[in-house]
Amino acid sequence: SMLYEAVKMGKAVLLWRALLALPRSLSREVLAEPEEGGTGPAQGSPSLMGFPILFHRWFRYHVGQTLFHVVQVVLGYMVMLAVMSYNAWIFLGAMAGSTLGYFV
Repeated sequence: SMLYEAVKMGKAVLLWRALLALPRSLSREVLAEPEEGGTGPAQGSPSLMGFPILFHRWFRYHVGQTLFHVVQVVLGYMVMLAVMSYNAWIFLGAMAGSTLGYFV
């Protein structure tokens, strides 16, 4: 149960980092092709050059979040199966572990 709570916290931290890795603005003006008059953004503008790098970093965080989610679901089912053994001590251990894991 403590490991389940730790994974849940790690997943939240990873979500925060993934949100910080996203670009601030994806407006049409930034992503638009330059017009012939030169009024649009230039091809080498920093806002367009950094987009693939930020997306790649966000994608890595998303894959990490997916793996954390799988581990969290598996641990949740394992705790559920342990509690379903109808052993009072195992139930109390799961509750104590969950409480202590959330507290820490």
